[in-house]
Amino acid sequence: MNMTPANLARGLALFALAAAWAWLAHQGSAGEGNPDFAAALATLPVVAIVVMLLWRAGNPLWPAAGGLAMLGLLAWLWPALRQNVALLYFVQHLATNLALAILFGRSLFGPREALVTQLSRKAHGGVISAAKARYTRKVTVAWSIFFLATALLSTALFWLAPPAVWSAFANLLTVPLLLLMFAVEHFFRYRLLAPGDRSSVADTIRAYRAATQRRTDTLANHR
Repeated sequence: MNMTPANLARGLALFALAAAWAWLAHQGSAGEGNPDFAAALATLPVVAIVVMLLWRAGNPLWPAAGGLAMLGLLAWLWPALRQNVALLYFVQHLATNLALAILFGRSLFGPREALVTQLSRKAHGGVISAAKARYTRKVTVAWSIFFLATALLSTALFWLAPPAVWSAFANLLTVPLLLLMFAVEHFFRYRLLAPGDRSSVADTIRAYRAATQRRTDTLANHR
């Protein structure tokens, strides 16, 4: 991808937004700031996901009905939500990491290939070497352990450490730890694999998007 001024500006804007979000989430879950704003920030991702799922249902009445039901539920639960902001963020952090651990881990069992192996095949046109298949399986194991360990550590800190300590780990260190994990995997990939077996994360993402788009187009053509 060419680094044009527009792409650079977009990247910087996304980075600034993510940093601001992380800091505001940290303040809210640490017990600082306005509790109503903190609760709204904590529930926003869940609301966005539900709205997207309702929008994809195909029936135009679902988003409206679902949106009204969601607003009613939030209004009913709001007194409890604003008093348990840290718990909201903890549930989100725990659920996200457990879901990712299951997503990666369950692909290691049964007849299917490991998740990273599947993504690697998409990036290489469906053909990878035996060495790459073994390596990507180990990477899948590593990511499964990473997400499970993150969930366990998050739980321990939430119940045993001061709120500010857990919040710093969950809201401020999660992304740096993810980037560190990618950097370590990148190092081993270039150290252990032949040049023809290497593919960047960007290559894998592009291949996955292309495969998803082809599948979507195929389903649309059969309707």
